Amino acid sequence: MLISFLNALLPIPPNQPIVQIEYLDKELLPDIPMFKSTVVDIRCRDSAGRQFLVEMQLVYTDSFETRILFNACKAYSHQINRGDPYEVLSPVYSLNLVNQSFSRQKAECFHYYRLAHHTLQGRFMDGLHFVLVELPNFKPENFGEQRLTALWLRFLKEIENRTTMISEELLEVPEIAEAVEALKVNSYTREELEQYDKYWDTLRIQKAYVSDAFKEGKISEKIETARRMKEKGFNTLVIKDLTGLSEKEIEEIHF
Repeated sequence: MLISFLNALLPIPPNQPIVQIEYLDKELLPDIPMFKSTVVDIRCRDSAGRQFLVEMQLVYTDSFETRILFNACKAYSHQINRGDPYEVLSPVYSLNLVNQSFSRQKAECFHYYRLAHHTLQGRFMDGLHFVLVELPNFKPENFGEQRLTALWLRFLKEIENRTTMISEELLEVPEIAEAVEALKVNSYTREELEQYDKYWDTLRIQKAYVSDAFKEGKISEKIETARRMKEKGFNTLVIKDLTGLSEKEIEEIHF
């Protein structure tokens, strides 16, 4: 399933398809222990030595592109040991699936980045490849000649935990049919979904309590600052400007 998925989604040369993969540790450790380690969703290597990193992101953040660049560079540099020739380095492909529009280009779903010459067209430095997919922008008609790519993206966008009606076109691809069956086997029961919903409800309530406590703490600090300022003779307008408290709140503070 993963081999089919990667071949469909990544800009792999047509004459060099992925035919075999080995799963690698998903944690990318730093060379020096005190430096930052990161974890990706999937990390694997094919028989040609190429590495593939896969990330699935529900919400796009400003730091996302920086993080995937960091992870890919780390995976690339970790291929070589002291004394090894640079020729042992193989390309790293970073595939990133985002369930949110982020580029403000509604017609664009598939974004491919690589190191390119600033002025000379067609001049590239091989080694790092980045693919970002905006799932909300996906339209099957835009992938007319890339049927397998379109079908895998349809699987990601259309098939959910409770999906019962599945297109025959998807099931015609053995790997996608296998993925559909795997989803059925691993899908939540109604009771598990209820527990899952309760978990998130509890988490939201906890976050609300923490947020309220933080706000209360901030207000307490402001009141204490205002009280000290009143003790030292600051007038109400100055205290209001520096603490953000209202005149009424300040007037009600006693010392």
